[in-house]
Amino acid sequence: MLIRSRAPLRLGLAGGGTDVSPYCDQFGGAILNATIDYYAYTTLEPLNNGAVEFLSADLGRKVSYEKAQLLEADGSLDLFKAVYNHVVRRYNSGVPLSLRMSTRVDVPAGSGLGSSSTLVVAMLKAYAEWLKLPLDEYELARVAYVIEREEAGLQGGRQDQYAAAFGGFNFMEFGEQGGVLVNPLRIKDWVVSELEASLLLYYTGQSRSSAAIIDEQARNVLEQNEHALNAMHRIKEEALRMKECLLRGDFKKLHEVLRRSWEAKKAMASKITNDNIDSIYACAVEAGAHSAKISGAGGGGFMMLLTEPASKDRVANALRTLNNGGIVYNCHLRLWVLRPGDWSNGRVPPGRFKV
Repeated sequence: MLIRSRAPLRLGLAGGGTDVSPYCDQFGGAILNATIDYYAYTTLEPLNNGAVEFLSADLGRKVSYEKAQLLEADGSLDLFKAVYNHVVRRYNSGVPLSLRMSTRVDVPAGSGLGSSSTLVVAMLKAYAEWLKLPLDEYELARVAYVIEREEAGLQGGRQDQYAAAFGGFNFMEFGEQGGVLVNPLRIKDWVVSELEASLLLYYTGQSRSSAAIIDEQARNVLEQNEHALNAMHRIKEEALRMKECLLRGDFKKLHEVLRRSWEAKKAMASKITNDNIDSIYACAVEAGAHSAKISGAGGGGFMMLLTEPASKDRVANALRTLNNGGIVYNCHLRLWVLRPGDWSNGRVPPGRFKV
């Protein structure tokens, strides 16, 4: 038996960073994001030989162990082990499992598109399908957050897990004591089409670790850094404005929101931008881009750009001349998402999801 699952990566459109503790615990956070047609994929094959095998195709890494209740982190595919350990401990009464799990992600690590969190959601959903675990979207995302942030100790926010679990356009609110409310948005078809016609992704050529940036953001909140806190407050307000722009189809204001959000985001921490990112932004704007921002914590990864559709090729060609190792990507937005479990064993309920 093979079980296959996938979960979609996301673009953070507004509010990024306000889903990170301790800011959201003290002030509440607001995020607007949308999933795209790049994915994290998982294949799970139950075994009967007592072995536990993990393979990351995109990283080119493979590890294997004897069946065990707990797999020790040793720096090699530790996220796989964290998911395995949680499932065995929480859902299988401590009884070891024997399996082969292989994964692939459509974008480089450190992309700023939520790839690690999305991979955890895809892996967890494969386990849920195998073991018949009753995990709805909220619980799937919550458990993925616990595994990645609390048990594996990887720093970051809360939006990625919920975007991967729910899919589509969502306005998310993060409150005290871990409270989360996901509000799916019904965006008109013509608005989505206009967004897709305008949207470019540019991989900056720099994979980045978000830990140092998130550490600085957290310190700024704890130390009540007024400059950084005001920036976070503005970013949260822009998420509300972005929601209104999308629902109304007001692209002029949408570009203004994106520009203001990027200026505020740069004030949250010192390493969110750098000379390479600034030169990419300047090149894109000079070639005709309306607005742009780094996706994720910053420092590298993907930049999201919005252009006039007629100027899209000109902007893409200008970015290709930078010779900095960057790559231009096109992508599409997902109005409905194929849930990870519904892809299992190739069985898709007819008429239930738009693919």
